Amino acid sequence: MNFHELELAGVRLIAPERHEDERGYFMRTWCRDAFAREIGNVDFVQASQSYNRQAGTLRGLHYQRAPYGEAKLVRCIRGAVYDVVVDIRPSSPTYGQWLGVELSQSNGHALFIPEGLAHGFQTLDDDSELAYQISTPYRPEMAGGVRWNDRSLNIRWPLPVTVMSRRDMELPDLATVCAA
Repeated sequence: MNFHELELAGVRLIAPERHEDERGYFMRTWCRDAFAREIGNVDFVQASQSYNRQAGTLRGLHYQRAPYGEAKLVRCIRGAVYDVVVDIRPSSPTYGQWLGVELSQSNGHALFIPEGLAHGFQTLDDDSELAYQISTPYRPEMAGGVRWNDRSLNIRWPLPVTVMSRRDMELPDLATVCAA
């Protein structure tokens, strides 16, 4: 597994080492010891999956409020997505910044997202699926989010939005989130 630091503090792109032969391939997607060396101890306690029927579907930008903040390891296991994280930690040197990376079944990459960042994605292909490992059990009362089209962030989504939940459409902007 190869860990690559990205522009936002604590965010890592993880490129697996694929071992291919006539049968297909094998790759490690998680290794506690490798994560401990590269990131620190992460205790994933929940696994989730997201299926998305249509290209252009947008989910997010979601997070859980402290003290139930969640670190995530996100991988696209079918299709492709544009995965976005926003640093919403007021004390962070990268506060208010965002980054986007393509995760796909073909590249096998994963994104490690530490606590304190909002996360969302837009599907690039029909029938895309993501698998998550999460450090904290989901608590609906602690769920928060940042609006996907907040002008202060100016996120450049690759496709027109085709499907989005009402909840995500009504999320507040970053300034409102951080003023609360």
